[in-house]
Amino acid sequence: MDFRRIERIESQLEREIVDIIRRELKDPRIGFVSITRVSAAADLKHARISISVYGTEVEKKNALLGLQSAKGFIREHLKRRIRLRNYPELDFVLDESIAYSFFIEEKLKEIKKTDGTEGE
Repeated sequence: MDFRRIERIESQLEREIVDIIRRELKDPRIGFVSITRVSAAADLKHARISISVYGTEVEKKNALLGLQSAKGFIREHLKRRIRLRNYPELDFVLDESIAYSFFIEEKLKEIKKTDGTEGE
């Protein structure tokens, strides 16, 4: 399958899933969630949705559990919004890259502070 087509479908899936989460889902476990990436398989039978959740570790786990339990609901809404031959099975995973980048930034600040190069 054409790589550009997969990329367009991933982008459309991301937009629609974000809209479904914001407008249709009523699960209180799902707080402030943002989708960082959608990766679809070449045959469009599976899609991995990386999410970032603002909150504590418990809130992150609860949001992930809420999204995992709403997979079927989200998939059914996707069928009404997008015309595809195969609708992917959705797999939500936590994306810790943003938290990791904050951690690295804090460590670099600490190093600069102990080095005496804070103002440079």
